[in-house]
Amino acid sequence: MSGQIEKVEVLVCSPGRNYVSVKITSSDGVVGWGDATLNGRELAVAAYIRDHLASTLIGRPADRIEDTWQYLYRGAYWRRGPVTMTAIGAIDIALWDLNAKALGVPVHRLLGGATRNRILAYTHATGWDLPALIDSVDATREAGYRAIRAQFGVPGLETVYGVSQSAAYEPAGRGARPAEELWDTHAYLRHAPKVLSALREHVGPDLHLLHDAHHRLDPTQAARLARSLEEVDLFWLEDLIPAENQELLRSVRAATVTPLAIGEVFTSIWDCRILLAERLIDFIRMAVSHGGGISHLRTVLNYAAVHQVKAGPHGPSDISPIAMAASLHLGLASPNVAIQEYMGHPAETAEVFSPGYTFTDGYLHPGDAPGLGVEVDETAAARFEYEGAYLPTARTLDGGVTDW
Repeated sequence: MSGQIEKVEVLVCSPGRNYVSVKITSSDGVVGWGDATLNGRELAVAAYIRDHLASTLIGRPADRIEDTWQYLYRGAYWRRGPVTMTAIGAIDIALWDLNAKALGVPVHRLLGGATRNRILAYTHATGWDLPALIDSVDATREAGYRAIRAQFGVPGLETVYGVSQSAAYEPAGRGARPAEELWDTHAYLRHAPKVLSALREHVGPDLHLLHDAHHRLDPTQAARLARSLEEVDLFWLEDLIPAENQELLRSVRAATVTPLAIGEVFTSIWDCRILLAERLIDFIRMAVSHGGGISHLRTVLNYAAVHQVKAGPHGPSDISPIAMAASLHLGLASPNVAIQEYMGHPAETAEVFSPGYTFTDGYLHPGDAPGLGVEVDETAAARFEYEGAYLPTARTLDGGVTDW
């Protein structure tokens, strides 16, 4: 038995990155941890949980995970949105962790057990020009990765999101407001096929290559890029257009056989229902922490599987090791999870979070410790105070704001 929910606490810290964690303690003394990090909006989620949700959970049976999810989502007037769904997701993840610990089993056992022995991982390689990109890809391949997302600079631009011309690049800049970067779609469309074709020629056919357009294109531009890259044989082409209008993917899908991936900013099945039902994408990328937790993302994955859509969950460094562990436990138990993004975390993060998952020979495994397998050092966390940080905003050459 897991007892009743006795305490809900919110922990905000910044060991290299800002993280928001939820700690739920049952009347039996079992503790579960969830991740409530929402990059650039961390304190909004922390306040939502601390000021509005925590008191409503006290006294509820800790083992009624699905009922608690329904209570927080369907029982409330305000639904969806990244703040709400990340808050619900954190509580859900913490309850899965708590209940698996109470039973002495890893979370993936509660989800039906493993459907594979390990999960293919991909990470990021970047270089401003082609030689630098090749060096980065080669080094990443030497580290054991079999799948690599390649990003690069664009001639005529001084900055490109996620790519550095010199030192290590940190997308979330500290300060009171976001940095602003200039973006030129036409220069990118001319340059990208040349770089990715040359990279494919260098690495050969066996390495999985991925590329992210960061929602910067319209449907016509997206179709043009995807068609031009068919011979490159990408594992996927990611986030071509903003996907609030799901129907717009129809024209892109009709124009190309390049695999398409989207969804890292989605928070519920309603953000991707048409994409899945009409199979307008090949991979859904929703993150477990932002997508309502294990309970809701499992619903999304099952619906995707009906339509032969695979999954490659979002796994940036701005979700904590708690969310990464949750994603891996769910992925191990879900037959249509094909790959997991794995950026890793700053060195300081290891002073607070001690995960049990492992990376070996290009693959990840969540481990078999009870719960999620992540330990949290609250004393260490107190040494790392929160400091505001924001992802950059992009503007076109004429000064207008463009899509993220």
